[in-house]
Amino acid sequence: MTQYAFSFDGTRCTGCKTCEMACKDYKDLDLGVAHRKVYEVTTGETKRDDKGCFTTTCASYPLSLSCNHCDDPTCVRVCPTGAMHKDAETGLVAVDAGKCVGCGYCHMACPYNAPKVNREKGHSVKCDGCAERLAAGEQPVCVEACPARALDFGPVDEMRKKGERAAIAPLPEPSYTQPNLYVKASADAKPAGDAAAKVSNPLEVM
Repeated sequence: MTQYAFSFDGTRCTGCKTCEMACKDYKDLDLGVAHRKVYEVTTGETKRDDKGCFTTTCASYPLSLSCNHCDDPTCVRVCPTGAMHKDAETGLVAVDAGKCVGCGYCHMACPYNAPKVNREKGHSVKCDGCAERLAAGEQPVCVEACPARALDFGPVDEMRKKGERAAIAPLPEPSYTQPNLYVKASADAKPAGDAAAKVSNPLEVM
């Protein structure tokens, strides 16, 4: 098996969300459904001193996130029907719509908020790494669309050369699921689990 992975270069990403929109367009996703989301992460605070002067330590950085096709995906572990599964050839995690009963266990278990239950379709939906494009020798549409070339996709041995395994806030520690996402962090990025890093656009990404 060749495990495929994403890489994200936080020193290049401008937070434009072209990756997110390209995915929505290609997959024809409904309003409120997104397989890739761009988190706007903020840190620091602004203070006013006794003389009325303001000082700030505020900073922000974007993080583009989809399914991380983990080595140990919790969504697969908790799925009662076997609908959520890792592909034997690519390691990509996908949903077998014919087996999925829409119970939502995958959504509740995933620390990256990747699977969602589409109530109209009656089953879970998520990023599948654009498996049909991969089979045709093409990149996932989000990677191809990124104007800053902040996203990449390929065999995990190549992607791990581009950064560390998904260890920046607001993500959890990578030891939880062993995500196949490798990140080159920007200068302002905080480490995974740092409570000082806040998601400033929760309605867009949750």
